[in-house]
Amino acid sequence: MSFNYQLAVVRRRYEHLAPLYSLFNIVFWLPAGIGAEAVKRLELRPGDRVLDVGCGTGRNLRSLVEAVGPTGQVFGIDCCESMLAKARALCDSQNWHNVRLWQEDAAEMLLPGRVDGVLFSLSYSVISRPCIALQRAWEHLRDGRHLVILDGKLADGVLGRLSRPFITCLSKATVLGDPDRRPWEDLGKLTPRIEMDQFNLGTYYICRGTRLEAPS
Repeated sequence: MSFNYQLAVVRRRYEHLAPLYSLFNIVFWLPAGIGAEAVKRLELRPGDRVLDVGCGTGRNLRSLVEAVGPTGQVFGIDCCESMLAKARALCDSQNWHNVRLWQEDAAEMLLPGRVDGVLFSLSYSVISRPCIALQRAWEHLRDGRHLVILDGKLADGVLGRLSRPFITCLSKATVLGDPDRRPWEDLGKLTPRIEMDQFNLGTYYICRGTRLEAPS
């Protein structure tokens, strides 16, 4: 059963979760290095500009900053100020001067120009109005570049059916993620070039959509 929450509900929940957020890597058995792998699939180059939608506490900022180099730019948006406070503290501690973070509803995002990559990392299953947020991000993506979504889902087959009640209840009680969202289908409405890999018995995935070059 799919579920969706209003932005205010998500914001309030993550205000409470911010101090403990890193613990959910263990609770939800997040594969080691999967965030860096998602960033790798953006195929960023030095000087690029990249958007992290639902950047949270900044778990992917290091990989993104390293990918675009000192001449590139990293933009991060999140609906929760407490999560962003942790991300800003990380940037200050690392002297990352090419990272710009701000609080915004992903479905209403406005960027200062186009970007060379978009990342949704453990955010697509949570954000309100995900299809609208995806469309807004896609509009800012340059032709020929990639949008990558890393998130969790139910395992395939019997394991998924058996674990559904537990995973659904745990998610509702904590991070509010919807394990039934299928962003690869949403991306398929925007581009025919979709790639997807699964991890941890199919409980996590990385899917990538490439924006095609405009006809000349």
